[in-house]
Amino acid sequence: MRKDREQQKKGVYKQLNLFISTPCGQTDGSTERAVRHGVELSSRSENQRSLTTNALEEIVRYENLTRAYQQVRKNGGVSGVDGMSVGELNVWLGDHMDGFRRSIVEEHYQVGPVRQKDIRKPDGGTRMLGIPTVKDRMIQQAISQELMIYYDPGFSEGSFGFRPGRSAHQAVEQAARFIGSGKEWVVDIDLEKFFDKINHDRLMQRLGKGIGDKRLLRLINSYLKAGLMSDGLLSQRTSGAPQGGPLSPLLSNIVLDELDKELEKRGHAFCRYADDCNIYVKSKKAGERVMASLINFIEGKLKLKVNRKKSGVRYCSEVKFLGYTLLPGGNIRVSDTSVTRLKDKIREITKRNRGVQFMRIIRELNQVIIGWTNYFRLANRWLETFRDIDGWIRRKVRCYRLKQCGRKYTIFKFLRSFDIPINTSWYVVMYSQGWWKMSSKVAVAKAMGNEWFAQQGLHSIRPRMNRF
Repeated sequence: MRKDREQQKKGVYKQLNLFISTPCGQTDGSTERAVRHGVELSSRSENQRSLTTNALEEIVRYENLTRAYQQVRKNGGVSGVDGMSVGELNVWLGDHMDGFRRSIVEEHYQVGPVRQKDIRKPDGGTRMLGIPTVKDRMIQQAISQELMIYYDPGFSEGSFGFRPGRSAHQAVEQAARFIGSGKEWVVDIDLEKFFDKINHDRLMQRLGKGIGDKRLLRLINSYLKAGLMSDGLLSQRTSGAPQGGPLSPLLSNIVLDELDKELEKRGHAFCRYADDCNIYVKSKKAGERVMASLINFIEGKLKLKVNRKKSGVRYCSEVKFLGYTLLPGGNIRVSDTSVTRLKDKIREITKRNRGVQFMRIIRELNQVIIGWTNYFRLANRWLETFRDIDGWIRRKVRCYRLKQCGRKYTIFKFLRSFDIPINTSWYVVMYSQGWWKMSSKVAVAKAMGNEWFAQQGLHSIRPRMNRF
């Protein structure tokens, strides 16, 4: 039944696809694009509203709530302001599921405050996270699962973030195709504290056009306005949808779908992942015109703020997009910032005063190396850089291992265990100034060489990048 219902909804949108605007980059007439754009929006909204008059009953179905709980458990995370953990929620649901479902449908459920947590951003400043209670995370996840069925088919082909079947890799590959076609200038738009600046009134107005269930609209509005708890003090929110709640990604896409549709209407080539949006044009002059026009649209209509210091019209090789830098011709390399962050993480793991077991260092490094190379597998240029980074990582590990030996005589015995001559071993121990200097000695590199690292199970970046 569930599958039939989803297929029925998707069938409605398949018919509506006859009216959608032309693919990004096609040179259709502006008047025709505007007409088709208007038909698409009105048709989708009208049909979607009629399909969602009883959406709240669908959201609290056992199957949907069970799937939502499983996703919350998979995501993990800390407790909210009520202190309830994900495991405790499972026990609580066993005794209260029926009443829990009924309280949501009958609008007796009380949304809890959100625990505020500020985290430092890699490029400076802070990002505010909002951590809802596990009950609210489960409800938000259930809402997102249901609404995604309706909203996702209508989202733009240029939108890649927080959508089923879409990924950051697809966004980078699409951007590379745009650049490969000759659109090497990038209108790089940075939205200032986007998640904190979302206008509640505009969002609720937009949701009201596509959701027919007023109870659901009131529940979503409650989540938008839920208070923030920080250091025991509760403050009310008048704007924003803090990152951390399962519903925020979908709401952000609904907000920025207006930008996507405007870009489509104008026939621009663009890629957007969450609030990271790039438009690709053939000249700097054209980019400057697009930038000026879009700032007016974003700040005037969407009521969002463009960060003018970070935004600009730049040549493709000067732009960082989702951790990558795209080169003329559509080639792809890892951005300098991403390499710097990798090295910072390696430094953190291999701090010589950590005092943890050596094999734990190896395991932690492997987790980073495997995850990092899996994400940056699209890179096809400047790969030789990673050979040097591999050597630098091995040297950091040698430092850590030597530091574990502690005393000079213990280091001497350690080197002798690799059949390093006695005189050479003593020379390394007695005449090295500091662990970093010692790690550069030929005898140390010979003792802890590539074969030794392979025996320890340490992965290398360069060979892994070659696999893709």
